[in-house]
Amino acid sequence: MARIGFVGLGNMGLPMALNLIKAGHAVAGYDVSPAGLEKLKASGGSTGKSAADLAANSEIVVTMLPAGKDVRAVYLGDGGIVAAAKPGTLLIDSSTIDVESARAVAEAAEKKGLEMLDAPVSGGVGGAQAGTLTFIVGGPEAAFAKAQPVLAAMGKNIVHAGGAGAGQAAKICNNMILGISMIAVSEAFVLAEKLGLDKQKLFDIASKASGQCWSLTSYCPVPGPVPASPANRDYQAGFTAAMMLKDLRLAQDAARAAGVTTPLGAEAASLYGLYVGQGEAGRDFSGIIRFLRGI
Repeated sequence: MARIGFVGLGNMGLPMALNLIKAGHAVAGYDVSPAGLEKLKASGGSTGKSAADLAANSEIVVTMLPAGKDVRAVYLGDGGIVAAAKPGTLLIDSSTIDVESARAVAEAAEKKGLEMLDAPVSGGVGGAQAGTLTFIVGGPEAAFAKAQPVLAAMGKNIVHAGGAGAGQAAKICNNMILGISMIAVSEAFVLAEKLGLDKQKLFDIASKASGQCWSLTSYCPVPGPVPASPANRDYQAGFTAAMMLKDLRLAQDAARAAGVTTPLGAEAASLYGLYVGQGEAGRDFSGIIRFLRGI
């Protein structure tokens, strides 16, 4: 089994690291918060003094960080991972960040003789805990093949999207679809309520008609039709509104850089910005229906 350094032991990173330990890997972690480090040690892991310390003593380094600036700092900053890692080390960044940062880090890693993958995830905290995440991976084929056994310990679906940055590109495009479709489904249910149409009747019809989509059939934003959806738990977050807003804004940044017009994506980002601004950042993103109702 591999010696793995894991940087970023938050709500997503910690359960991912714990699943690597369960799979038999030797995992050393680092985080600026001591809480994650203590939980990792209690589960059989060890800790390092810094991200660079982990990189210097690991065959594989996995990172799960908040934003592109954090990824650049941890990988490219003074005493960063790229400078500390030995040639041949496999680097896997599972943060969701901008494509430009992902490609900049990959280029620096390649120059140092390191293998680099951008591997953002889908599945939220529940998927991280259950080991059922989807990894959307960008980078060289050889590095992807090397990473698969490690990713398989944390996820169920592992998809190679293309070269460096392709994982991030696919993730933000997918989540732009998700954000737009959740708003559309929510608007339909709000309209149905005002028209006197029973929510279960709308679900039964739309789920088997041309309105069918994941936001409806797997994550229905009203209580009842899909028992596992957050709507049945007062929108307790599986994927927060703040995280959806982050991804929609990343998509808009990418669209501007590429000269692409995405009017529905822009409107979705605006609506989620308003929803988060009402103090709902930590609520599930499907709770946008509450905003559309005027609650």
